[in-house]
Order: sequence, then C-alpha cells, then structure tokens
Amino acid sequence: MTYVITSRCAGVKDGACREVCPCDCIYDAGEQFVINPDDCIDCGACVAVCPVGAVFADLDLPAADSAALHFNRAFFER
Repeated sequence: MTYVITSRCAGVKDGACREVCPCDCIYDAGEQFVINPDDCIDCGACVAVCPVGAVFADLDLPAADSAALHFNRAFFER
C-alpha cells in the first residue's frame, strides 16, 4: 500500500504533508504534490495534516479520484 494525493491538492499545495513526511517522498508536480510510491513507507503522516483531505491510501481511493493514482505514478515514470 502507498498513499496518493488527489486533485483536491491542486491550487492549494499547503505543504504540510511535505513537512511531516519522514522519507521526503512528496514532490511538487506543478499544480499539486505527488507521492513517490516506491519511497513511501505508508506511515500516514501526510493524511493527518492535509487541510483539504487530498491524501488517501491507494486501496481507499474514492472511485471519483481514481485518475490520481495514475497521475502520481506517471510523474515518477518519466
């Protein structure tokens, strides 16, 4: 399991998630942040601090936000 940042982050980019991430796996993807699935240690610290509720466990990702999983992974495949 890993965590995924959805488009709810777009335009907000509070940055609290990056501050609490113990493995520095959250990157700036322009309009929003993304989590490197290979480096995420599944601690959940980012979930608790996100002011807009944009971070979900990949297994709990709402169907409406399914594109976020592909967006996050694609960012690191280039």
